Amino acid sequence: MPILIAVAVVVLLALLLGGSLSALKRRRLLEDLPTSKTVGVFIGLVELRGTAESENPHRSYLAEQRCVWYSWTVQEQWSRTVTETYHDKDGKPQTRTRTETGWTTVASGGDTAPFYLQDELGIIRIDPTRAEIHATNIFDETVMPWNPLYFAKGPLLGIPHSTGRRCFSEQAIALHQPIYVVGQSRERTDCVAAEIAHHVDAPMFMISTSTEESHRSCGLWKFWSLGIFAVFIPIGIGIALVNNETDPLLTVGVPAAMGGGVFAVWGIGWFWTVYNSLIGLKNRVKLATANIDVELKRRVDLIPQLLRVIEGMQQHERHVHETVALLRGQAPIDSVDDGEIHGTKGCTKRLVALAEKYPELKSNDVFLKLHKNLAETEQRIALARNYYNDVIETHNNRRERFPENVIAMLAGMKSIPLFQAEDFERNNVQARLAE
Repeated sequence: MPILIAVAVVVLLALLLGGSLSALKRRRLLEDLPTSKTVGVFIGLVELRGTAESENPHRSYLAEQRCVWYSWTVQEQWSRTVTETYHDKDGKPQTRTRTETGWTTVASGGDTAPFYLQDELGIIRIDPTRAEIHATNIFDETVMPWNPLYFAKGPLLGIPHSTGRRCFSEQAIALHQPIYVVGQSRERTDCVAAEIAHHVDAPMFMISTSTEESHRSCGLWKFWSLGIFAVFIPIGIGIALVNNETDPLLTVGVPAAMGGGVFAVWGIGWFWTVYNSLIGLKNRVKLATANIDVELKRRVDLIPQLLRVIEGMQQHERHVHETVALLRGQAPIDSVDDGEIHGTKGCTKRLVALAEKYPELKSNDVFLKLHKNLAETEQRIALARNYYNDVIETHNNRRERFPENVIAMLAGMKSIPLFQAEDFERNNVQARLAE
């Protein structure tokens, strides 16, 4: 029996310390990850804020509200009397009765589908499959059988030992509701665009109606409360073990040694978690730098191609307009019949052949497309640079704060300057059209 108790205590301590360090890791990830804009999402782990939008929103089952995700449950209360046999202090068998109560889920459901997150710059699709959902409670009501809701939204048959009480609850992400998303960005399969979806290697995929600050505060609270609880358990056990001892060395030393041992394990876990997070932040700096170069290369590759297309359209339209003007100028002298000019008949045939040979003239649309791509490209470069600065600011803060600066030295982290245009100077693409 003592062995089983010892194993149970060790397992409990492992769970508490593991939960504490997991909460710390989660909090640091949220702190280190900059918030991106929808048009500036890059492949990899990203953090977004916006509103939940959908072309075909759902209608929730209980509250009947428009939403992009919902889940509902119906629980029924039960109560039963249990008779059990036990032995008193003299070893004689005795019987006693007690009442047990609880709740059983009798119905549940929900619905979800890919939806969009919208911010001030654009939209991005979110696939909530296998995501960690933190939704808002939109319905919570406990009723008796005479309430119309009891059978309208719940099953007709009850459960054994039912008290007749049913609890109806529903959670949802409402349409247009502000949401906070952390997940892996990937390329969509149906078009050239990014989406956020589950990935087996991603450390987190969360969709929440709560704010980032609330999740970070919750992580800090879990880290300290679970860790301190884990330290005090062996201290309490140590005090119980030396309760009858009179030697002060034992009465103080045993609890202190047991609590100190767990505290040391907790400290090693903290060191390991912080070191790994600093390495991850160091690699994110490299990724942010690469993202800037990717966008600069995109500008160099894309804009000249668009300019060549526009120049070709200009030459094509110039040729068409010159030909049409020439044909119209020749029309009056083509032929005259009974004093009426019919020369446009031959001109018309040639104009029809010209229209069939060349596509519709849309150079204006191409110019508008060029302007849009120029604006979007510069915007994406600016967002990439802002993302870089956000990562660098977090990197430098981590490197300078005590006691993380000691671990940062071991991780080889050095101070990095924020973005300055002259340090990242590139040859800009000049949009000069042919005359």
